[in-house]
Order: sequence, then structure tokens, then C-alpha cells
Amino acid sequence: MIGDSPSIADTAFIPGGRFDLPGKRGGPLSGLTFAVKDLIDLEGKKTGAGNPDWLAASPVAQVSAPMVQTLLNAGAHCIGKTITDELAFSLEGRNAHYGTPVNPVRPDCLPGGSSSGSAVAVAAGACDFALGTDTGGSVRIPGAFCDLFAIRPSHGVLDMAGVTAFAPSYDTIGWFARDASTLARIGDVLLPARPVPPVQEVFVAEDVFALCNTDHGTALGREAEAFATIESGCLFAADWQDYHQVYARLQARDIRLSLGEALRNIQPIFAPDMAMRFDEALADTAPTTREETLREHFSVALRKALPPGRVAIIPTAPVAALSRNADGETIGDFYPPALAICALAGHAGAPQVQIPTQFGGLSLIGAPGTDRALLRYVASWQINNR
Repeated sequence: MIGDSPSIADTAFIPGGRFDLPGKRGGPLSGLTFAVKDLIDLEGKKTGAGNPDWLAASPVAQVSAPMVQTLLNAGAHCIGKTITDELAFSLEGRNAHYGTPVNPVRPDCLPGGSSSGSAVAVAAGACDFALGTDTGGSVRIPGAFCDLFAIRPSHGVLDMAGVTAFAPSYDTIGWFARDASTLARIGDVLLPARPVPPVQEVFVAEDVFALCNTDHGTALGREAEAFATIESGCLFAADWQDYHQVYARLQARDIRLSLGEALRNIQPIFAPDMAMRFDEALADTAPTTREETLREHFSVALRKALPPGRVAIIPTAPVAALSRNADGETIGDFYPPALAICALAGHAGAPQVQIPTQFGGLSLIGAPGTDRALLRYVASWQINNR
């Protein structure tokens, strides 16, 4: 890691986005600092969602999002707002208006998106943890690209009030940390306390590793074997491309419903590639009955494969990272397998914890509601492997 370089850390924040918002004294998170993705409301600030026109049209938030206020009440100190890909519609980490945050561990690579600024703020040492949002992988992918621990919680367990909606049937708040114990401390504050069995069985999902490029998949597969306690298995309940296509269709439907009116009213100027994505999503008005049926099928299959106490280990992304200068063809090849991998948890509303390893990111997926068990397992794993 390059470390706590101010020049790198500064690239994580929106213009004017560094400030002090102290938490209450004496709470369980006292002494910890955090940053917030510019999709999440902070009292007295505008939420710009990565776009200047959206920022200009947005009111000043009268209150912070409940999850932010919970962290402040627990004693954590907020240091600012971080860059996001425009309205969260990317896994790359680029922003044509505010710049692309510099990946502190791989400066020649993209940081991953859309919670790129939050990941870079933590990886560069600017704060102890940071909030992002994850719909199709926007916490998990930058966590992997920037060598961080990260979590996408079970869908619906956290209050999403005060968060700019993107695709609500998949949207979650997630967070990053440099160590698993801090990741779990945040979970102790934010997640509901539910009695769940500890992780007892871990299997390698071989069919998911097959989506990686050869060298990446081989190296990660060897690392994954160190976690395994039972024989390898499979997680996809259909062709992996179905997972991607179902996600893409349902995401487009959600975008129309959650953002369509605001996009027509504000008419924000997007970067060309982002404009094309929104145009395609808004134009996709065909019925989604088939996709909704398949999503439910995928969800049932994952819950069956992962009863409480059993988790699967998968690659977080099909590549270790994307070059900062990746061309359109490379980016285009990245998205289908990346979104299919991330859709395993997304379709089922399941929790997923990203773990940095020597050759990239590995993730543990459990049944919905097993978030705390995953966090405890990963924290214990890190302690035992120091």
C-alpha cells in the first residue's frame, strides 16, 4: 500500500467535501473516523450523486440519513463526502466531472465503482471506515480493487431513508474497512441483532471461479481452498448469463421507477457512456414478468444451497482490477461476468463479505440475515492468519 498520501486521499472527496462532523462522546465507535458516499444525506449538505446538475437541483438535507446518524450517535466522527460514479451507474470508479479517485494500492488501475471515493478514502488512510452503496457490486468491486474488507448486507436490513435511490429492489448501504475487526464493529452498531448459527461449513463455488480470467481464477482458487471445510459445489442455478440478464432488466425497471421523473425534470448532463446507459435503461419498457420469476428461482436456489451455518466462497470480481486506461472493449467484457457474480447475492438479498487476498478479492456469501455470522467468521479468520 502506498499509504496515507494526502494527494491520493484528496482524490477521494467531492469538491469542498472535507469537513468535520463530530460524533457523540463515549460511544462504541469513539475514536473512529468515517466518510460518506455522495449518495447519502448529511445534515446541512447537498447530496450531489456525482453530477453537478443533480447537485444544483438538490435541496440542503435537513437531517442526516438514519444510518449516518446512528454512527454519529455511536461516537464515530464524519470527515466528509466522497466521489461516486454518476448516480451510481457504474462499477469502474470514474467520474467525468470530479475526476477519478486514485487507487492507492494499484495506481495504474481503476478503483472500482460506484463507491470509489469511499474505498479510496479508506485505502489511503484518510479515515477508518466509509459508507458506500451497493446495488450490483458497488461496494464489493471497489473493495476488491482497493484491497479492503467490505460488506454488502442483507437487502432490507438497513434503513435506506436519506439515500438517493438507484434500483431499490437491489440497493443497500455497505461499508469498507482496512481490517475485519473494524468491519465487524460497524456491523455491531448498524445491523439488527439476530441469533444465527456461526459459520461451520465453507465450500468453494467452482462454477463461479470459472467466470474469472484464467490466471486470476487459478490463483484465487488456490487461496479459496484454504477456507474450504467441505467439498466444492456450485451456486448458479442456471446459465450465468441469465443472472446477468435478469439483473440488467430488473435494474432498468427500477431506474425508470425511481429516477425517471427526476431525470426528465433535471435533465442532467452525463458523461457520454453514462448518458447512453441511462437512455437504454429508460427505453427498456418491456414487461419483466419472466425476470421476476427467474429472480425468485435464483433466490430460492441460493437459500437452499446456503442454510444457516454454511457459506460459499467465490471470487469478488472476474479480474484483479481494471487498468486505469482500459478501453471500451475491455470494459464491455468485464461487465457481464462481474454483474453475474455480484447478482448471486443481489438476486437473493443475501449478505456478502469481501476479503482482500494476495491475488485479489475473495467473498463469502451466506443466507439472508446471516450478516453478523459472516462478519464474526472473517474477523476470526484475520486474527488467526496474522
